[in-house]
Amino acid sequence: MNHSKILVVDDSKVDQLIIQGILDGHDLISAYNGLEAVEKIESGIDLDIVILDLNMPKMNGFEVLTYIRDNIPSFDVPIVILTNYEEIENEIKGLELGAVDYIRKPLNAASLVKRIEVHLSLSRARHEIKLHNEKLEEMVEKRTHQLYQSRDITINALVGLLEVRDIESSNHTKRTTYMMKALCEHLSKKEDVDCKFTEERIKAIYKTTPLHDIGKVGIPDRILLKPGKLSNDEYETMKGHVRYGVDAICSEINDDDVDNYLTTAMKIIGFHHEKFDGTGYPNQLRGKDIPIEGRLMAVVDVYDALASERIYKNAFGHDKAIEMIISEKNKHFDPEIVDAFVEIQDQIHDIAMKYQSKRGGEAIEVV
Repeated sequence: MNHSKILVVDDSKVDQLIIQGILDGHDLISAYNGLEAVEKIESGIDLDIVILDLNMPKMNGFEVLTYIRDNIPSFDVPIVILTNYEEIENEIKGLELGAVDYIRKPLNAASLVKRIEVHLSLSRARHEIKLHNEKLEEMVEKRTHQLYQSRDITINALVGLLEVRDIESSNHTKRTTYMMKALCEHLSKKEDVDCKFTEERIKAIYKTTPLHDIGKVGIPDRILLKPGKLSNDEYETMKGHVRYGVDAICSEINDDDVDNYLTTAMKIIGFHHEKFDGTGYPNQLRGKDIPIEGRLMAVVDVYDALASERIYKNAFGHDKAIEMIISEKNKHFDPEIVDAFVEIQDQIHDIAMKYQSKRGGEAIEVV
C-alpha cells in the first residue's frame, strides 16, 4: 500500500488501535469525537481519506457529515463510515449525507485494507483528473486571451484606416467606446429594457463600437473630407458607407455565428443611421425593429458629433448637445435610451472632456 494520511474518527480506543494495526504503514491521525474531527478538518490538514464512526458523543458521525456538507463544500476527501451489522438504515443515511462507502464492525482486516486501497486509488485518480482539467482550463484561457488580443488588434487596425485618412481622430474612437460602455452598464441595472445586458454582451457592444463607420473607407475623399455641407448627391454617396461596412463584416459571418462579435459589429454598422420614427437609412426601420445595438450607437455617435469639433463643424457645448438629443426622442432616437443617456450625462461629459479634440470649421448638419 502507498503511504497515505488517514483521519480515523472513533471514540473507541480499542477500535482505534485495531485500525492502526490493520493499516500499519499509513500515517494515521486520531480524533475521538466529531468536534475534534471537524477541528482537524477545518485546520486545513492534508488528508487522503477519513474513516468515520457514526455513534460518538458530543457530535456523532451524521452531524459531522452534515456539518461538512453545509459548511465545508470544498472538502472532497472520501469519507468511509463505520457501522454495526444491524445498522442498515444508518449505512444508507450516511451515504446520502456524502460518505462514499461503509465498513461494518467488528472490523474485518482484509475487507478494511481492500476498501481503503480502492478509495485511495479513486481519490488519486480524481486528483490527477482535477490537475489535468486545471491545466486544460489554463490552456483554454490562454488561447481565448490570444484570440481576444487578435480580435482587438484587428479592430484597431481597421479603425486605423479611418484615422490615416484623417476621417476621425483616435479620440473619437475612445470617446464613443467609453460612452457606449457607460451607457450599456447603466442600462444593465434597469429591469424594463428590451434586452438583457450581460457582461459578455456589453463587452461585445463596446469593443465593436469603433467599427461603426468603417465603411467610410470606401467614400471618396472629395466627399468624406469636404469642409462644408454635402449636396444631395454627395449625401447619397455618403450613405453608402453603411453598406460598405456591413458587406465587409458579413463576408466573415456564417450560419453558426450567434451573438458573437462579428454579428454585433454588423448590427452596429448596419443600423446606427436608422431612426426611431422610420425616416433613417438604409432600411427605414422603425422603433424596436431597429436592433438595440443600432439604437445605442445612434445616440452615442450623434452626441459625439454634436459635442466635438469636426472638419466640417465647430463643437456645440455639452448642454446644447444634450438638449438636441432630448428633442429627438421618439423621432431620431429610442426614448428609453435617451432617458438612460441623460441620466449619466455627467459621466458622458467627463469622457468627452477627457478625450476632447480640436478642429476648425462651421457648425452644420451632421450626416
